[in-house]
Amino acid sequence: MKKNLIVSLAFLVSTSFFAAGQSKYFTRNGKVSFDANTKSSPDKVEAKNEKATSLLDVSTSQLEFAVLMKAFNFEKALMQEHFNENYAESDKFPKATFKGTIKNMSEINLAKDGSYTAKVSGKLTIHGVTKDVETTALFVVKGGTISAKSDFKVFLTDYGIEIPSLVQDKIAKEATISVEVTYELLKTS
Repeated sequence: MKKNLIVSLAFLVSTSFFAAGQSKYFTRNGKVSFDANTKSSPDKVEAKNEKATSLLDVSTSQLEFAVLMKAFNFEKALMQEHFNENYAESDKFPKATFKGTIKNMSEINLAKDGSYTAKVSGKLTIHGVTKDVETTALFVVKGGTISAKSDFKVFLTDYGIEIPSLVQDKIAKEATISVEVTYELLKTS
């Protein structure tokens, strides 16, 4: 009986140590999309990017994203060209980034299946302009897989993105950004 207790305690300690050592998670396949449709938009003013990178460091509550602007795909090639050349100016500002923290990381147990609401705040940089952003994200842990989703809105003018008067009724002043990621343990050697 004493031997079983010692083995059980050793297992619990090693499991806790192993779980604590797993503090960084990463993805290169994050999905970021935006929707800037209006009721009078004849075409969909939306795009998807499935190449976002993200790093989550549980030990520091740090959360980072990077998105290449030219990796956004539109339904129409001409709209994608206008986005990269005239609005996002992708050659001049090749990526958008987010660097922030999860304010309530202590309430999120990435080792246990469940759904957890995270309070996220940080700095979002688009078009060379950095602004403070606060939002919530839903983390879902299922069978050891960690995924997260978030939706938030940004005003295009806040990031220096000007909409010409000719098309201002066809492009929303406020875009909805949706983020969806599935993390893997970052392996360091």
